[in-house]
Order: sequence, then structure tokens, then C-alpha cells
Amino acid sequence: MLTLMEARAVAEMAALSVVRRTLGAMPEGDGHPVLVLPGLMSSDWSSRAMRRFLGARGYAAYGWGLGTNRGPRGTLETDLAALLNALADRHGRKVSLIGTSLGGIYARQLAKAFPHLTRSVITLGSPFAGSPRATRAWRVYEWASGHGIDACDRHMGGRLATPPPVPTTAIYSRTDGICAWQCCVEQNGPLSESVEVRGSHLGLTHNPQVFRVLADRLAQAEGRFRPYRAPEAPGPVSRALAAVRAAAGRAVASARPGVAQAKPAYATRRRR
Repeated sequence: MLTLMEARAVAEMAALSVVRRTLGAMPEGDGHPVLVLPGLMSSDWSSRAMRRFLGARGYAAYGWGLGTNRGPRGTLETDLAALLNALADRHGRKVSLIGTSLGGIYARQLAKAFPHLTRSVITLGSPFAGSPRATRAWRVYEWASGHGIDACDRHMGGRLATPPPVPTTAIYSRTDGICAWQCCVEQNGPLSESVEVRGSHLGLTHNPQVFRVLADRLAQAEGRFRPYRAPEAPGPVSRALAAVRAAAGRAVASARPGVAQAKPAYATRRRR
């Protein structure tokens, strides 16, 4: 059922257009550089809307410029390290790292290898904890990268589940149809947190709720981490996404007649 609901990504993109004017009321940035890393088999095209939003908020937003993400092949790890160093040198400031899915794992590992160059890390649906097979894309990863999924802890930065020593926010969705949401959750700590949004895995790069969290997290003063606090009253972003979820639910129900409900694949936990 959740896999079918990944079709919501199209509707979530439409919701972004609906609430685009309200995005201008979100916190302004301080001009520091932000590097956005794409998910598996994605490229910079997938983060265009996000980078435009970040640029409009006042950040120097960059894609990775390395084409399609086919996993840690060849010189990718040294290329990422060189890119991080180049951006830090160009701006004379630490770089915030945002990564979707596999791109978020790269962001975490970069921050662990180069904490002196990293201001903060934000992951979107990145399965860094739990079983590496708790994602529907692990076979695609093995095919694209040429690496076995069980060797994922042997790359740059060491063990994936170890949190970076910089402010880290893990954004996840319980209705993620690609990755088990439990594997995308970071333990709360002095520099780490998890924030839940509603939506699909494929739509995280243009989910208005994600944009709201990004604007809030990136606007924090360097070295002054505080946990995210969601707005108490639903705003236009939440109302637009509620309409999207309702439409997606009707579409899925009509595609699978006779199915009234589906049991969750994983045990639920208290909403943060």
C-alpha cells in the first residue's frame, strides 16, 4: 500500500505550487553555503525546487554536479571531499549538508570525516540505522554501485548509525513507501534530533513541510543548536498537504477496490 502511495509525489509537487507564496514568510538565511546531495539514481535535477527555495531565502545553494548518483563508485568519496573543501574555501565558512535518501548518508559520512568544514547535516528519508535491507532499493543499490549492501559501514566516515559530531536533523515520514521509517530516525541528543513530516519518499525534495523544517534548521546561529518545534496551529502548508493526502488516499482506494485498509508494516511509535 505504501509503495502505491509513492504516486503522491506528483500531488506534493502541485501542493508546493499552491503554497509557494507562503514560503516567503519563512526564516531568512545568513548566506552560508549549502550543498544538496541527491538520492540513489537521482541527479541535481531532483533538488532544483529545493535549491531555488534555499537561494530565495538567502543561502548559497549548490548541487553536487556529479551526474546521476549510482552509489560510492570509483572516486566518488574523494570527489565529495574535494567538493566540500572547495565550497568551504570559496565562502570562508562551514557548509551545511542536505541529502535525500542515499545522499543523506553521504552527508552524514562527510560530516564525520570533515567536522571542521561542516556546519550542520539534514537528511531526508535516509536509512542510516537498522538493517540495510529495510529499503525497497537495496538491490538497485547493489546493481548500480557494484558494492554489497552489507559493506555499507566500510566506507568513508565509518559506521552509518553513528551520528555526526555537528547539529544533525533526520527528517522522516511514517508513510515512506521506499525506506522503513524506523531506519531513518536519529536518536535525540545534544546535537541530534528527528522531525516527522507527512508525505512520500520520492516527494521529500519538494514537500512544503520539509521546506519549512529546512528554513528553520538552517537559520540557527552557528554553534547554537536547539530542537525543532513544529507550529502549534496548522498553516496553509499543512492544509494544502492534508488535501493532497486525501486525494492520494482516494486514488489508491480506487486503484485497489475492496481494500478498506492495510495494516502497517512496522510497529508505530509516538509522534515526536
